[in-house]
Amino acid sequence: MIAAQSVLPALWPALPELILAVGVLVLVLYGSFRGERSAEGVSVGALLLMILALFVVMSQSGAKVTTLNGSFIVDNFSKVMKALILLGSAASILLARDYFQRARIDRFEFPILIVLCTLGMMVMASANDLISLYLGLELQSLAAYVIAAFHRDNLKSTEAGLKYFVLGALSSGMLLYGSSLVYGFTGTVSFPGIVAALNDTTVGFGLVLGIVFVAAGVAFKLAAVPFHMWTPDVYEGSPTPVTAFFASAPKMAAMAMTIRIFIGAFPDVTAVWQQIIVFVAIASMALGSFAAIGQRSLKRLMAYSSIGNVGYALVGLAAGSQDGVRGVVIYMIIYLAMTLGAFAVILSLRRGGQMFETVDDLSGLSRTHPVLAFCLAAMMFSLAGIPPLAGFFAKYYVFAAAIQANLVTLAVIGVVTSVVGAFYYLRLVKVMYFDEPVAAYEPMAPGLRIVLGFTSVVVVLFWIVPAPLVGAAGAAAKSLFAGS
Repeated sequence: MIAAQSVLPALWPALPELILAVGVLVLVLYGSFRGERSAEGVSVGALLLMILALFVVMSQSGAKVTTLNGSFIVDNFSKVMKALILLGSAASILLARDYFQRARIDRFEFPILIVLCTLGMMVMASANDLISLYLGLELQSLAAYVIAAFHRDNLKSTEAGLKYFVLGALSSGMLLYGSSLVYGFTGTVSFPGIVAALNDTTVGFGLVLGIVFVAAGVAFKLAAVPFHMWTPDVYEGSPTPVTAFFASAPKMAAMAMTIRIFIGAFPDVTAVWQQIIVFVAIASMALGSFAAIGQRSLKRLMAYSSIGNVGYALVGLAAGSQDGVRGVVIYMIIYLAMTLGAFAVILSLRRGGQMFETVDDLSGLSRTHPVLAFCLAAMMFSLAGIPPLAGFFAKYYVFAAAIQANLVTLAVIGVVTSVVGAFYYLRLVKVMYFDEPVAAYEPMAPGLRIVLGFTSVVVVLFWIVPAPLVGAAGAAAKSLFAGS
């Protein structure tokens, strides 16, 4: 009894993760006993788990609490990022239902893998040392490798899973090697311990090398240049709902992990890692803008778009300031809405049991499906950063933070690449509104309607009531700098 009383308070901050961990075991048992008939029930159960975990996350106070010997932290930053992760994962399950049923690959394992992935991502958002961070990362990655190859009879899907696994294993090795160097030169894996150690010692070449390898591992998970090589092929080869998932929730977790490492463990050596982040941001923005111009596949176009958007978000992190982190969080909130909305439209391009996923398949969409065309146009204008849509404010906050940190050149490069990137976003609008229409598509599935409706409201109406999201992002950033 005494042991139970001492264990429960320690586990209480990790209640959302425990809900998912226990829930996924129940779903595995239910799916195993019911077989393939359980796919719908498991999907509903997974959604209920996400909603329950989200409710618990939002009900947490946001005060900084550490547990599990300091390796797990709960604060306003983890609260906001976990909410984004759960929303992205829940939306991905909604997007997948109709697609998998029609493709006849509707198996109960998919929502279970999404829940496991989500559990790993939430651990990443609350990690307070390098070991817990790596455990969360691997739990997320192992499930992601499987769902990339979920369509087992499709050669492209199998190839996507294999590429993701091989390159992901390489990046994990780089992250581990960098972590071992950091541990070797600081004597600790705890983020607060690393901060204290860096206050008492000079930064030598070995520690700088460790930070470089950690940054390389992180850049892979973000799909940032020069570790982006897996992204276009994996996005194109994976089933489209899986691509939507990869472009949304894991991006939130990867950015949360990146901020935790650099702001949480290395705040006093900003000059060391700032150069790395600036280079990665510029390279990602440039490649994301120019490489997407010639793409005809919507999924590959969104892959390069995600690379570019990661670059824009990293502009805020490069500032190394509270305003910079606030800008990154705002950017990720808006990016999540834009991406999920765009993929909801892409998944609705179905006719006669066949999916259509090229730019030309959008021809004349405004005449056959005006509401759908309007929503996708809003997403594209927002991704291009055109006011008053949400994407404009996302870029405004990160560029403003960079200018305040005297990174004016970085901000200017960001603006220039945004103008270049606007070409391929606006090309989709031109195709929808000015080209001759193709035959009408089938009506949207209910799950797609729900996701598209919510994301369109965020993207179109953000400028009217920005305070709740901006305030949440500000509180998240403040919690990271509270002790500095």
